Amino acid sequence: MTLRARTLAVAITAVLAATALGAPASVAAPSGLWDDFNGDGYRDLAIGTPKASGGTVTVLFGSASGVSPARSVNITQNTPGVPGTSESVDQFGENVTSGDVDGDGYADLIVGAPYEQITGKPSGSVTIVWGGANPFTSGGSMLTAPNAEAYGFGQGTAFADLDGDGTGNLVVVGGNTFWWYADGKPTQDGALAPEVNFLPEGVQLDGIVAGHFSATDGSDFVVHGRRTDSTGATGGYVGLLRGGPGDIGSDYAVLAEGSGGGAASWDRAVAAGDINGDGYDDLVTGNTTAGKGGSFTVRYGKASGLPATGTTYTQDSAGVPGTSEDYDYFGAAVAVGEATGDGYADVAVGASYEDVNSRRNVGNIVFLKGGSGGLTTSGAQSFHQATSGVPGAAEAGDHFGSSLGLRDINGNGRADLAIGAFGEDVVSGGYDDGAAWVLRGTTSGLTTTYATAFNATDFDYPVVKGRKFADVFAR
Repeated sequence: MTLRARTLAVAITAVLAATALGAPASVAAPSGLWDDFNGDGYRDLAIGTPKASGGTVTVLFGSASGVSPARSVNITQNTPGVPGTSESVDQFGENVTSGDVDGDGYADLIVGAPYEQITGKPSGSVTIVWGGANPFTSGGSMLTAPNAEAYGFGQGTAFADLDGDGTGNLVVVGGNTFWWYADGKPTQDGALAPEVNFLPEGVQLDGIVAGHFSATDGSDFVVHGRRTDSTGATGGYVGLLRGGPGDIGSDYAVLAEGSGGGAASWDRAVAAGDINGDGYDDLVTGNTTAGKGGSFTVRYGKASGLPATGTTYTQDSAGVPGTSEDYDYFGAAVAVGEATGDGYADVAVGASYEDVNSRRNVGNIVFLKGGSGGLTTSGAQSFHQATSGVPGAAEAGDHFGSSLGLRDINGNGRADLAIGAFGEDVVSGGYDDGAAWVLRGTTSGLTTTYATAFNATDFDYPVVKGRKFADVFAR
């Protein structure tokens, strides 16, 4: 079954907000939009596809009519001006974020490639590709592992105010190391280690999420991944690093460790936003191994920081659509953003191995609303490829909901949900080609009206077995 792009209908006049609830705690460009690469006042959608040909990042530029492949650009390490060379093992696009790194008023693209091979150094790199009026045409800058211990450098990235001075800092994690860079353009010799080595032995980090989780000046950072204990058992690991002035690393707490209440050991299962509207970001972590078919947990931020425990939901929780079944992978991906425009961030959760209409592993997503009392299951929604209005068809092995992203790409003050399905077969003979969908946000929730879908062929990518297009959405 072939998915082709559907043009979004022109809808409403854009209403530009200075900030967007539920957005990551990145430092914005002066326009107020931390992910507006071309300065036109609309947030842009960046998609990472790290599994094919060394990895690619596709940027679709937002507009009043949403996104379309007709307004997009593809970026690889073979793009003129982008440092490095595309190699099959690099995984360029394993994580993607953005922020105005150079202070010129345009958001810049930040791309991790944790398996980049650099002669004489551990694996990994982070590439910053400069935005501008003609974005991504002014080249970029590459950072590599600062020391011999920093293998997997670039496994996770964030751009937020770490030290509380009001200016953004690039933060990079990988393996068992945490690095940050002072204000201004990062340089290869400018990597700073925490004053206190806070990561315990046995931790392997998969990612990092910034947020205003406490009353700390600047941002706090949640690091997540896996930890192997002294017996050799491995489970999920989530920790909270408090930012602000002072000794970086001195204020650190483990939020979850082991299989229960933690995070799946991959970076699609952790997100943050202000769900209850109290001014503090809240943390959402998916856990596919907890509960019969998976779960997710919400920890509410407060002045003193995130608690170690939170509220956990499964598909058997009252009001949550579906039924917990073995291997649903509910919580495989999570996203947080304000889709209804009511001032409270909402939550989308993927169950990428959910069976639909007796077809195995079709995949499904659940949408839950935020409110003054926190997350509510009232009015919860469920979507898959058999839902009326969703492009495509429910086929075994699609894995709809394997990646998720919530952001307002048409400037109407309501976030739109981007959905990935790494197992979608697009071309004849294709295998795990991958595809992406966008559902619009409305005052009542998500809608399939004006839904759109696209895949790698819409961007003139060659057919590559196992490409898994849209495996990553930018934070």
